[in-house]
Amino acid sequence: MDKAGKIKELREMTGMNRREFCDYFQIPYRTVTEWERDERHAPDYVIRLLDYYIKAEKLGLKNDE
Repeated sequence: MDKAGKIKELREMTGMNRREFCDYFQIPYRTVTEWERDERHAPDYVIRLLDYYIKAEKLGLKNDE
């Protein structure tokens, strides 16, 4: 999966919209928008950290419940 798809997948896994995701993780809205539109690329370490945090905090369970 490409980086843009992975960022969007992580956000959707939390059940948050883009604004909520940005506010929660303190990432500028424009940055996440550009990542998801594949205009810029999130660093690999950011994707890994988001993935780890979402799973560790069980934020990804919202879609499973």
